[in-house]
Amino acid sequence: MNATIKVEQDEETGVFVASWDDPNGGGITTQADTLEELYRAVPEAIRCHFAKRTAPSKVALHFETDPVLQVA
Repeated sequence: MNATIKVEQDEETGVFVASWDDPNGGGITTQADTLEELYRAVPEAIRCHFAKRTAPSKVALHFETDPVLQVA
């Protein structure tokens, strides 16, 4: 099974929110202040949600808007 997780950034707070609706009920929602933190939070949310069944073998992040990386 594969899953596509939607990622949005709250315009007011700047917080990144990742969410996925499980077709079998429930879903995953996690948030973080940075993309780096979000990348660590998503696998943990998946492990928790799928604790008693097989987790997706691949997870894609779909950004609702293109993230901007500041390099300087």
